[in-house]
Amino acid sequence: MMSSSPAAVSVRDLTVVRGGREVLHGLTFDVPRGSVVGLLGPSGCGKTTLMRALVGVQIVKSGTVSVLGDTAGSKALRKRVGYATQSPAVYDDLSVHENLRYFASVLGAPKEDADRVIEEVGLTRHRDQIVATLSGGQHNRANLAVALLGTPELLVLDEPTVGLDPVLREELWRLFRQLAERGTTLIVSSHVMDEAGRTDRLLLMREGEILADDTPDGLRARAGIDDLEKVFLQLITEREGARA
Repeated sequence: MMSSSPAAVSVRDLTVVRGGREVLHGLTFDVPRGSVVGLLGPSGCGKTTLMRALVGVQIVKSGTVSVLGDTAGSKALRKRVGYATQSPAVYDDLSVHENLRYFASVLGAPKEDADRVIEEVGLTRHRDQIVATLSGGQHNRANLAVALLGTPELLVLDEPTVGLDPVLREELWRLFRQLAERGTTLIVSSHVMDEAGRTDRLLLMREGEILADDTPDGLRARAGIDDLEKVFLQLITEREGARA
């Protein structure tokens, strides 16, 4: 899904060093507005570091990151960008609804947003349940609900479906598509390749580099293979062969 409007995210020559080691190596890419972009790659390839850079909480060595026309992390973006980390940020000693009411007040979102996002992530029956008593998957959905408050223009979601059963994963991907159709841009990371085909575009990462940036169909056509996991493996083989 391409757009003639300015990119929601524009990254140029992004380099990040953590613990004395370069973990992102001069990344450059754009994310079209209103698209669902998958950030795919094995654990440890740099996905989370890249997402932290996109929301402005990661110190970068060099390069630029522009989000919705502003520098990543700008105060002006606070209400326009939603971010769900891998580690849930909700409070264990509060109920789901109390958490959402609290975060809505912090973000300046309407009070009724708490009920809206609870329904969107499928936690209506657990609305008054203390977060500490939720299952792992329910905990993740409560965390995602926080990112949905205030109808952000960009959602950055770090492995939001991890630990969810196939039915809940299907429901969340249906929600992601509905959000994109309303104009929200989503960047969704995963290490599960069977989710890759649900996206409009894929950024395939390995060892701090982007191996490919294309639509799922474009990647299949380029490799002459239908299975996206095999496409990814072929890209790795090609990259290592080029370096040999």
